[in-house]
Amino acid sequence: MKRSVEERNWLEQRNVIVCRCEDVTLEEIRRAIAQGATTLDELKRLLRVGMGPCQGRTCRELLARELAEHLGKPVAEIMPPTFRPPAKPVKLGLLSRMVENAPRGDEGSSLEGGESR
Repeated sequence: MKRSVEERNWLEQRNVIVCRCEDVTLEEIRRAIAQGATTLDELKRLLRVGMGPCQGRTCRELLARELAEHLGKPVAEIMPPTFRPPAKPVKLGLLSRMVENAPRGDEGSSLEGGESR
């Protein structure tokens, strides 16, 4: 069965991975937008895009362009998603060293959840 160039392009595009961290395809993003998602935060909540290790550094721009195209707005008018600290990944070893180097004794509350005495 021969497919038209347009149909082949559509089939190839729908399997394009936009958010590599969460393995979200362009087709999933377009479906969420077609079902009413109008902000990056809504896409984030529906599809987990931008919530992986890169925190959206890879896909945020692509998502904004896709939303802008669908909404007929310039990309600059697409509101950036909300961020919650840490905005950058933190290695667990760093946190572990902080606990190891924390003062011990009756010097206030501990990092391990104890209360001050």
